[in-house]
Amino acid sequence: MVVVGVDVHKSTHTFVAVDSVGKKLGHLTSAATTEGHHTAINWALTEFGGDLVWGIEDCRQMSTRLERDLLGAGQTAVRVPTKLMAQARSSARTRGKSDPIDALAVARAVLREPDLPAAGADPQSRELRLLVDYREVAVAQRTASINRLLWRVHEINPAYAPKPRSLSMNKHQKILATHLANHTSLLADIARAELDDIISLTARINKLATEIGKRVRQLVPTLLELPGCAELTAGKIVGETAGISRFRSADAYASYAGTAPIPVWSGNSAGRVRLPRHGNRQLNTALHRIALTQIRLEDSDGYTYYRNRLAANDTKTSALRCLRRRLIRTVYQRLTTDAHTHPAPTEQAAA
Repeated sequence: MVVVGVDVHKSTHTFVAVDSVGKKLGHLTSAATTEGHHTAINWALTEFGGDLVWGIEDCRQMSTRLERDLLGAGQTAVRVPTKLMAQARSSARTRGKSDPIDALAVARAVLREPDLPAAGADPQSRELRLLVDYREVAVAQRTASINRLLWRVHEINPAYAPKPRSLSMNKHQKILATHLANHTSLLADIARAELDDIISLTARINKLATEIGKRVRQLVPTLLELPGCAELTAGKIVGETAGISRFRSADAYASYAGTAPIPVWSGNSAGRVRLPRHGNRQLNTALHRIALTQIRLEDSDGYTYYRNRLAANDTKTSALRCLRRRLIRTVYQRLTTDAHTHPAPTEQAAA
């Protein structure tokens, strides 16, 4: 087996091939385009044969097109977290930093960690992630616009200030628009323009939420039955998971999500653990939302489990950590069930 490590950049990708013991066999730098990717694939197949594994530094947008081109060519690709690459580079005999050194570190990280999740072409998960990310950007833009507008309204007349967190609702938007219509100053003109932006963003956010909900209900109805997991949270989970079949077990999924505890003990502190600081933080955040919701729902299993942990003298932080670890198993099982019931199409996602 030959492992090809890839150091990805915006304009170029550097490929370094190593054998099963990590010895460098060759390297190539190509353009970060589909043509450049095909050149690298032909180079690897010609030089090293067909038993290839491609290790890609996980840089989301910069590595997405490369993943799709590799999968479209029938190659096997795995995603290597940047932390693993940095560890491999720091332990190498060759000092310094360059693209070939980084690509070599990626390849050796693949050899050292054989259970890294494989990349997969799941168009439904990818499209959900795009929708969820786009909605979150729109929400951030609306929040910034609301904050600016509130200060302008305060300067015009503090009595016009809407109730906290109400400007996302049509009723309060109309009330504020009526108040601002009575003023002809430049400040009022700017405030009206920002209010129009907020109304437009709200319509876009609601439309995106409707589309996400429609897709989620079709893809993961079993996951939606989990208490505390609403449509937007489910969309986040599906999008960041990118195909539950990539993971060999619930434990591997927990490690990917950053909910698998790691030991931090020595001597008299035997048994002490903490959560890792790596993993997919977006997926971790979605699980945290579910956990916080469940500990408020007295009829949920999570509430009972959390209270039992507190009764066993766990701290609130430790009990919440244990609940998230328990939830990841449930999420894994439900995603697996939904994947079997509603299998994703095998065709590759559009660019």
